[in-house]
Amino acid sequence: MALSGKLTKKLVENLGPGRHGDGNGLYLVVDPSGARRWIVRVVVKGQKNKKGGPLRTDFGLGGADIVTINQARERALEYRRMAKTGLNPRFNAKRDIPTFEEFAKQVHIDRMPTWKNAKHGQQWINTLRDYAFPKIGRMPIDSVEQPEVMMCLAPIWTEKHETAKRLAQRIKTVLDVARSKGFRSGENPVTAIKDAQALPKVKAKVKHHRAMHWRDVPAFYADLKARNAMAAKALMFTCLTGSRTGEVLGMQWGEIDLETRVWTCPADRMKTGADHRVPLTEEMLSIIEPLRAMQSDYVFEGQKRHKPLSNMSMLMLLRRMQVEGVTVHGFRSTFRDWASEVANAPREVAEMSLAHQVGSDVERAYARSDLLEKRRVLMERWSVFVADMPGKVIQISG
Repeated sequence: MALSGKLTKKLVENLGPGRHGDGNGLYLVVDPSGARRWIVRVVVKGQKNKKGGPLRTDFGLGGADIVTINQARERALEYRRMAKTGLNPRFNAKRDIPTFEEFAKQVHIDRMPTWKNAKHGQQWINTLRDYAFPKIGRMPIDSVEQPEVMMCLAPIWTEKHETAKRLAQRIKTVLDVARSKGFRSGENPVTAIKDAQALPKVKAKVKHHRAMHWRDVPAFYADLKARNAMAAKALMFTCLTGSRTGEVLGMQWGEIDLETRVWTCPADRMKTGADHRVPLTEEMLSIIEPLRAMQSDYVFEGQKRHKPLSNMSMLMLLRRMQVEGVTVHGFRSTFRDWASEVANAPREVAEMSLAHQVGSDVERAYARSDLLEKRRVLMERWSVFVADMPGKVIQISG
């Protein structure tokens, strides 16, 4: 026969934030975030707290999304029976506590729909796999505290600082979710370590992508133009648009509007997570239009049919050309320097041309325009400079 109480299944699903009693020490706790978990309050017979009073303790019984109301009542009854005989449930109750690795993998699965892309989601779990699971993966999720977190972070904190910071954030997320599910209580140890400054301060080393000087680009572009390789055409287009490697290599014909002369790179390939419109100049169109004859899904097709070029293809071309001290990404910096030093372009126009976010969240909320036509003028001037067409007259429609 099922145990009874004040709460019903419907109330459990709909009650607002707060602590809601079911009776006999069982409570449903609803956080402001909407997370719901069960706790039971018991008084352990014959045991005293630090002040000499009865030992009254709250125990988590699990999240309401995975522990039903009847299961919670049965577990609460078990805890009360132990407490009545003088046994502390903390040390005597049989609880199904997942390990850190089991719980982290479930968090990863639950968050899959929120990842920017599959690669980002895989990186999230890989960081834990490489640096946390070997040390704390088999530990019960409620046993991971500051020493265990330090065991993961300290060995890589200075040598791989960026990785260590990401690892700390991901461990914190796992432990926060575990707390919301009723498997943990108290402060997150990652937060405690940060507040205590238990790890040394590491001065961040700014890594710049090596870039070609804008004065050298026309000669370099002329060399590219004399080559027939698909990587050369992709690199020419990359130089002219100031786009990132993945944005260019993933470009498909359906993203191009010839009537408006605009390429719209979809949000899932953009670092900002938003669609980005790129004005297409005559020089850009002269690169991609002949490629239509290949009838491929991708504009810059690789060695496999209907598959894009490899991410390394343009970098390997630079090496074959013996162009030293330059990266593909660095051409974005080259364009930015030229836009500032030569074109005297307004900052917001130059930054938006590179798909950088400009201004605060509030400013961006009010700035509805992406300055497409102003960017079109700037990109046309850049194309004329790069393709070394000094006598060309720039005509912008619209």
